Formats: sequence, C-alpha cells, structure tokens
Amino acid sequence: MASIGDFDPVHSSVPATKIEITVSCRSLLDMDTFSKSDPVVVLYAQGIANKEWSEYGRTEVIDNTLNPDFVRKFVLDYFFEEKQNLRFDVFNVDSRSCNISKHKDFLGQAFCTLGEVIGSPRSRLEKLLTGIPGKKCGTIILTAEELSNCRDIVTMQLCANKLDKKDFFGKSDPFLVFYRSNEDGTFTICHKTEVVKNTLNPVWQPFTIPVRALCNGDFDRTVKVDVYDWDRGGSHDFIGEFTTSYRELSRGQSQFSVYEVLNPKKKVKKKKYINSGTVTLLSFKAESEYTFVDYIKGGTQLNFTVAIDFTASNGNPSQPTSLHYMNPYQLNAYGMALKALGEIIQDYDSDKLFPAYGFGAKIPPDGKISHEFPLNNDVENPNCVGIQGVLEAYFKSLRTVQLYGPTNFAPVINQVARAASQVVDGSQYYVLLVITDGVISDMVQTKEAIVNASSLPMSIIIVGVGPAEFEVRAVPRLRGSIRKPSPQHGTTGQRCAG
Repeated sequence: MASIGDFDPVHSSVPATKIEITVSCRSLLDMDTFSKSDPVVVLYAQGIANKEWSEYGRTEVIDNTLNPDFVRKFVLDYFFEEKQNLRFDVFNVDSRSCNISKHKDFLGQAFCTLGEVIGSPRSRLEKLLTGIPGKKCGTIILTAEELSNCRDIVTMQLCANKLDKKDFFGKSDPFLVFYRSNEDGTFTICHKTEVVKNTLNPVWQPFTIPVRALCNGDFDRTVKVDVYDWDRGGSHDFIGEFTTSYRELSRGQSQFSVYEVLNPKKKVKKKKYINSGTVTLLSFKAESEYTFVDYIKGGTQLNFTVAIDFTASNGNPSQPTSLHYMNPYQLNAYGMALKALGEIIQDYDSDKLFPAYGFGAKIPPDGKISHEFPLNNDVENPNCVGIQGVLEAYFKSLRTVQLYGPTNFAPVINQVARAASQVVDGSQYYVLLVITDGVISDMVQTKEAIVNASSLPMSIIIVGVGPAEFEVRAVPRLRGSIRKPSPQHGTTGQRCAG
C-alpha cells in the first residue's frame, strides 16, 4: 500500500472514488411510551493508524417510525487497497440538540467495511443491529453507489391540485418524496419536501438539489415521486405516485409540466378511477455548483485577516504559564496556531499583506480598552507583510499593551464585514481568523454580526487555544468553525458550519 510519502502530486493522483451510502433501518426497537422511536444513524470511521473511532457524520432525525429511510447520505472516499472500517450506531433522539449524547437511547449498532458494502450483491448490504443483550434490534440496510463528476444543481418548485382527501376531520397534509431508480429496479430516496397542512391544493416551497443526488448524472434515469398525507404517528397515508426523469423535468424551464398522481390499488378497485390529483412543476432552474478551486482559477483573490485575543485570562506574558508567554526557544500557543493556519491560507492571498488586529487589551497612550487595535500600531495601514510579519507585530504588541478584557468578537467581525460588503463582482473573498482562549463575552452581538455577514463573501474561522471550556451552547459547534455564505456575488457555492 502506498504511503503519503510516496504521493507525487504532479505525476499521479490519489486512487479514490467518491461513494454515496444510503441508510435505511427496519424493525427498530420502540423506546417511546406514547409514540414510536425517533431514529438517527451516526457513522463512525476507524483511523487506519491509531485505530480510534471518530464521528464521520449523521443522518437526519425521522419522527415516529421504526422503519426509517434516511434522505441524508454519507459520501466517502473509497480506497480499493485499504480496509476502511465503519460503525453505524442507531439512536432514538429526544432532543434536536447537537450534543445527542445527553438526549438519546441506544437502539443498536452494526460494523462493516466500505468494501463489504460495495462488494455486496447490487452494492446493498443488510446487517442485523446488535449491542443490546437479549433484544432483537432490527436491521440496517446500506446501499452504495459511485458518484458521478456532475456538479450541477437544480432548483425547482411544485404544486398539486385536487389531491385525495385522507383526513377524517380535515383535508390532507401532503408532502412529496423523490426517489432515483437503480439498475435492479429498486429506488433510492433522495429528497423530501416540507408538509403543507390541511389542503388538497398545496404549493411547496422551492428547493435545491444536486443533479448527482437526483439522477447521478444520468439525465434519462427514472425519477419516482410519491405523494403522501402526513400523519403525526408516522403512518403516512399513500396518495399516489408518478414518474419522470431529469431530462423531462428540465423542460420545465420553458413550460409547465403536469403529472397525474396515480394510486395503483385504487386503479384496480375502481373502474371509473381517473387519478388522485395532479402535480405541476411550476419552475425549474439548472446551474453549475462551483468549487473553491474554480473560484481561485477564475481569479478570485483571498484577503486574510487575523484577530488575536489579548484578554487577561491568557495570563501574564512574562510567565511560562501564560498562553502569550514569549519563549525565546519556541512559539507559544497563539504563535503556533497563527503559523499553522496562516501558512496554508497565505498561498491564496496574492499580495501577502495581512491586516492583523488584537482585541480585549488596554492600549497606549491613554490606556483605553480596544477590541480592534492594529498589531502594527498603524490605524491607517494595519497590513503586515506575510505571516512572519504578523508574528513580529504580535510579539511587539505583547510588550506595549496591557491584557484586559472582556472577550468581544463582534467589533472585528463587523470590521471585516464592512470591507467584504464593498465587493459585488466576485473578485475578492475575505477570511477572518480569530484565535482565542475562552468563552465569548458578547454572544448576542457576535451572533448578530455572523448573521449579518452570512450573505457576504466572507468566512470566519475561530480557533480555541489553552485548556478552557470551549463548549458554546448558543452557537453550536462555533469553535474551529468555518461559515461560508450562500451563493452571492459569485463567491461561493454553499453554506457550511462546523
């Protein structure tokens, strides 16, 4: 097996294939007293070197069902020459908290390798769930498919007319479920719309889906759409179905497409049966989803800004216990974090001029507290030359300012956001790196600043150093997070958090 040291980025490529894993479960344990379980599946991958299990991702939670078909997929790199051990843990979740460890019941687990899933007949592996002595935990079904290189995304909106009435005291609460067909005639779930309450003529919100998820790049592949009446208990009533394809849907760019919703059982029973309503494709728009490399190739320039925490909780810089300790032989915690991240990001900043700020200190000459003072002491031009220049300005500031407090993030976020708001042509993208030792003091203002910046060509990286508690309840997974805004000004293709 080749090692990382053998990899030549110029003359070879990593032998990896993107594999999409779809997860379903059957006959799960029922842990809820007055309803059914609310299952979620968490995927853990085992490290090749250290053999430790780490969370790779998790599905959505589906309410009130013992037989879930999860829409959210796991996309993994498949290396033929490696044994990639996977563990799937199933939980019943009682809360939507990101930390499900405090709000869950264990329903079972299954172990396998990625190669085992791919090598199963039709790349479909069914395994018994285990882990609860004396109980049958049900089964988990894993389906693998190699992903195409198609990067297009589509946005569509649908409505329905005269659907069947399913509720005794009302009309229906309809929603749509999209499936893509497989070569063996089975179907894989790929999208669910929201539920529209108490109507036979629903209009669903527009939604965006990758073409890869809808048909994996095969425009003539059958797409099946089921129409259901939502039921609080999880036993959703089937209204009907229709089939289409990406190619047929794409005609909706120039005309309305109307589909008859048919219920096969009603068609057999009723001689005069026509349909169970119709679904109309109101709009369809296809566009390319660009990657980070596409933007860099297209000329987008990154602007890297640094903000460093100078609050007193870091300790006296003259003491070895301080996170700001100026050790003559090695970098302190702040210096190491700045060097590690900065040397990666600086490759994409053409002028290598980095604005660098400090926050939470009293600054000379009058000793006022500042949360956005330039490390080079030049308000008109806070730029430092290269990461080495930022480090030099940082160490110089440690000798002139007094560490104080509180830990306010909002001022420096707003400062970078003001610069990002001036860009409207996609030529610039801003990255703010905040290095801190503890809990945010201005949480309300920081959340507001992040929300306001979410539509700008801007990312925020927050890195925690030291032994303090970094759990942030108000903004989940904020530590070490990168937030990318929605498509705007041609700067990025998606929003990520954590």
